[in-house]
Amino acid sequence: MYTHAVEEPMKNNFDTIIKRRSSNSIKWNKYPEEVLPLWVADMDFASPKPILDAIQEKLGQGALGYERPPDSLLETVAARMEKLYGWKIEPEMVVATPGIVSGFNAAARAVCEPGEGVLMQPPVYFPFLGVHENLGFARQFAPLVKVADGNILRYEIDFDAFETAMGSEDARTGMFLFCNPHNPTGNAFAKDDLSRLAEICLRHNVVICSDEIHSELLLGSAQHTPIALLSPEIAEHSITLVAPSKTFNTAGLFCGFAIIPNRELCERYQKTVEQMTFHVNSLGQVAAQTAFSGACDDWLKELLAYLTANRDFVTEYVGENIPEIRLTVPDATYMSWLDCNPLLESGKVTGSPFEFFLNQAKVALSDGAPFGPGEEGFVRLNFACPRSTLEEALDRMRKALAR
Repeated sequence: MYTHAVEEPMKNNFDTIIKRRSSNSIKWNKYPEEVLPLWVADMDFASPKPILDAIQEKLGQGALGYERPPDSLLETVAARMEKLYGWKIEPEMVVATPGIVSGFNAAARAVCEPGEGVLMQPPVYFPFLGVHENLGFARQFAPLVKVADGNILRYEIDFDAFETAMGSEDARTGMFLFCNPHNPTGNAFAKDDLSRLAEICLRHNVVICSDEIHSELLLGSAQHTPIALLSPEIAEHSITLVAPSKTFNTAGLFCGFAIIPNRELCERYQKTVEQMTFHVNSLGQVAAQTAFSGACDDWLKELLAYLTANRDFVTEYVGENIPEIRLTVPDATYMSWLDCNPLLESGKVTGSPFEFFLNQAKVALSDGAPFGPGEEGFVRLNFACPRSTLEEALDRMRKALAR
């Protein structure tokens, strides 16, 4: 288990406004200048100085040719897993990928036979929902269960529904595509829940591909357990995906890793990555080496304290000023999942809540519809931004509803 705590005053100023429109940022340039973007999952904070310094040093060499991930990088990934979780893996179990989305598409292709199914738990990170179309598999759903307590939401696993979904859509389930910590609900699943999911997968001989990209973005006292760490048998049936990109704000450098203890499965995965001509960005490799080396851990502790405070600010603001909206209090990630269905039911908002806040409040959130069937009344809010930006966006949303 691994948690973060901050006891000393912050050395990094996360309140600094970085002007990103001139950087060709997708987040800041998709919508007009009057719109505040709190949608796509990247942070409005500077990446840690050790990463920026390492990239500058690399650029100073003058040549930017083809590079393969060095053994030292794979060793660093393995060392990071042992440091954080006591998970001892060999560097030979680590395969570099151009990010997590590439990683789980490669996993589905390596694991599933034509006509088999990929099981997932909506609402879920929307690229999950396209894997079946990309590769010609059946899509199988075991939805998470929404539980409301006042205006606070939490999501739970229906284990009976999960097992029933195995073999649904007239297809044998080849792979369970898991998201932990979960995007967009922010759940960091407990060990007991992980064990029950894994036991069901083992009974049905289903490989678990676990997207754990948010595993270091733990808020408050939350903890993370890699599902592959539960037992050697589970590890043999697992592909774990990790990356520094969300945690250290290097998403544009496209570098992630698959950890695969099963040697035969690892070889099959490596071959699939080569067949799909996946090449990892050389500057992304530099960033990953620095991020996972521990050089940025002090920065990360301060970041998590700031994100936890932002999460609490969103929760309190919505509860006090927009109580009709129900929302999650995430254990991890930097996204709040907002249920706007009460606004639709009361007639305060008609049509899409995403469109309402975009057009009336000039705040761009993520539309809930792509996260799964029945999620049209939800929006996802990214609170990884300076507090002043967050406060202005929430004020705009409140005033738009008041009008």
